[in-house]
Amino acid sequence: MLLQASKFLGAGLATLGLIGAGIGIGNVFGSLIIGISRNPSFQQE
Repeated sequence: MLLQASKFLGAGLATLGLIGAGIGIGNVFGSLIIGISRNPSFQQE
């Protein structure tokens, strides 16, 4: 029982650790999309 509980606890902590990375990647791609949509010289002909 203790081994299974520690596995779930480790998985939860790993998930919490990746939340910051997910937010950072989301900010980067969000800024990229906003920058491309506001740049008139980037429009395809």
